[in-house]
Amino acid sequence: MLNTLINILGIGSKPNFSELLKEGAMIIDVRTKREFETGHIPGSRNIPLDTLPVHLKKLGDKQAAIITCCASGMRSASARNLLKSAGFERVYNGGGWKNLNNKLK
Repeated sequence: MLNTLINILGIGSKPNFSELLKEGAMIIDVRTKREFETGHIPGSRNIPLDTLPVHLKKLGDKQAAIITCCASGMRSASARNLLKSAGFERVYNGGGWKNLNNKLK
């Protein structure tokens, strides 16, 4: 039961986001287009959370690593759970985009 809760919430050992990115991970920023335009991680893709379900087929390989981010980590956690439930296996909640960006430097 604890492992199930950990998987749902995406907590546990922290992934090395820099290493994931070097290995080809995709960063999906799930903020609105307007929020994304005010600043974002270079190379990230903007797919707002409310449109994510219709873009699942465009994401490609379900084995590829995906890092989700947003403003604070709430929407990115929802995006992670949505992607995991759609069969994407290596999905990581990067939290707020500014914090994630700092971790990538």
